[in-house]
Amino acid sequence: MTIISANRRKRMHLVSGAILGTFVLAHFFNHSLGLISVEAMETARKGFNLIWHSLPGTVLLYGALLLHFAMALESIYRRQTLRMPAREALKIVFGLSLPFLLIGHVTAARVEPLLTGVDADYPDMLRMLWSNSVNATRQLLALLLVWGHGCLGAWFWMRGRAWFPRYEILLYTVAILVPIFALLGFVSGARSIEDGYAEHGGYGDRSYSKPPFDLTLLEDIRLGLYFGFGGLIAGTFLLRAMPKGGRIRVRYPDGRVATVNLGFSVLEASRAAGIAHVSVCGGRGRCSTCRVRIIQGLEDQPPPEDAELATLTRIGAPDNVRLACQFRPVHNVTVVPILDSDSLGIKKQIGREGGEGRERRIAVLFCDLRGFTSIAEHKLPFDTVFLLNRYFEMVGEAVEDSGGVIDKFIGDGALAIFGLKSTYTEACRQSLAAAVRISKGLETLNQTFRGELDEPLRIAMGLHAGPAIIGEIGYGQATSLTAVGDTINTASRLEGLAKEHDVQLAVSAELVNRAGLVIEGHERLDIGLRGRQATLETWIVGDAAGISEALQPAPSNA
Repeated sequence: MTIISANRRKRMHLVSGAILGTFVLAHFFNHSLGLISVEAMETARKGFNLIWHSLPGTVLLYGALLLHFAMALESIYRRQTLRMPAREALKIVFGLSLPFLLIGHVTAARVEPLLTGVDADYPDMLRMLWSNSVNATRQLLALLLVWGHGCLGAWFWMRGRAWFPRYEILLYTVAILVPIFALLGFVSGARSIEDGYAEHGGYGDRSYSKPPFDLTLLEDIRLGLYFGFGGLIAGTFLLRAMPKGGRIRVRYPDGRVATVNLGFSVLEASRAAGIAHVSVCGGRGRCSTCRVRIIQGLEDQPPPEDAELATLTRIGAPDNVRLACQFRPVHNVTVVPILDSDSLGIKKQIGREGGEGRERRIAVLFCDLRGFTSIAEHKLPFDTVFLLNRYFEMVGEAVEDSGGVIDKFIGDGALAIFGLKSTYTEACRQSLAAAVRISKGLETLNQTFRGELDEPLRIAMGLHAGPAIIGEIGYGQATSLTAVGDTINTASRLEGLAKEHDVQLAVSAELVNRAGLVIEGHERLDIGLRGRQATLETWIVGDAAGISEALQPAPSNA
């Protein structure tokens, strides 16, 4: 049994990463001042060193660095398989390579001043790096890898937060601009040293001559650090390959048994034994598709931690049901997968990349004809089919012209998805544009069939945006790409709300805000939806065509 819980490990990793990220951000800001002058870089460096070169700052920085590195090695050691998404693999590779890229810089900036008694300033460092193309390349590569590792770590932490979509573009912009300005400042400062300072032989009144010191000692320290970090990484992978503690058996209802090391999750045991086991979210505890019923061996097993407990509580699971991706039994256990891959019709998808589904932020439109059953009762079947086909054609063209796709037609209703090939913000705008087109298209249909309809066609639409699982669902020829999740359910409930209020459109304020629009002159409600604890702020729009002006781009001042 692990001494430190998974949640505590995550918090330690997050806090140490945040400390290192703060240091790197400040360091990059210091570099970017090279766009102003070397004097500005040097002035900021002195203030920077008051914090990070002090005893508390040094302990905090290097403590966070060693803890973060140790937690990364511990995470690799605990992994039962090295199969992982490319982004996660890149984050690990970047993190493990950083010590080897930074050791030279750290020893020059921290160890060498201790040996010489002279603190290296920016002109010193810039001249040393710029005069040696190998050092300069290694430093630039280190900057990019440090920032890439930090951004990937932050993305893994932020992507599931409710506020992330609102600040996504801003965060991506910062992630791109920060290293660009840092690199430009580094190059600008180095070139100014090369052009102006070299001929004077110094920076201000300070001489660059350094007291003699033992170069062999400095090289020995560098080699020791290289071998030390290399040995830790190699040792971690060697330990991974060794049997851990003991073996347990996971039994399945068809008689198959997976014998694995202690520490394996049930999902990892299934995969190690080649037993098909559904897991839509990829084993991160964000869905319940991998859940199993424990029929033997439940006693004395570790209880669910926070992430697993939240999912199990949401679906109302009994005590003997656990998430296979999170449940790590400590003794033999017999389990029954609740969602069988064969019965779900996705047996062939498990072996296909992406067949298990992927998470994506999308906008969803539900629309439904109101009172069509009574209209159809007074029409011949062929006339009903003809009218429905004209209606479906109108809806399909409105959705596709706006940039979305029709997921399916259900009776006299339709489900449309936006954002499969566009950004989240664009998807929200596209869904609103489609609602406007459908409203106008329905008016045209009513004009066309005015002489044949006792009453005009009416429509109710629901719009919502958020995360959903995009995957192939069905069997054989009937398999198709679709979306599932709470976002779909909420859009469907908003369509029902539009019917209750006798309006054309009920749209979540979250979607409207993400689209960057302002809707004036319409009712706004905080409504409670079944299955959601919090209320949902919703706009109630009587005539969807009336919001077309809000979708128009602002007039140019040119």
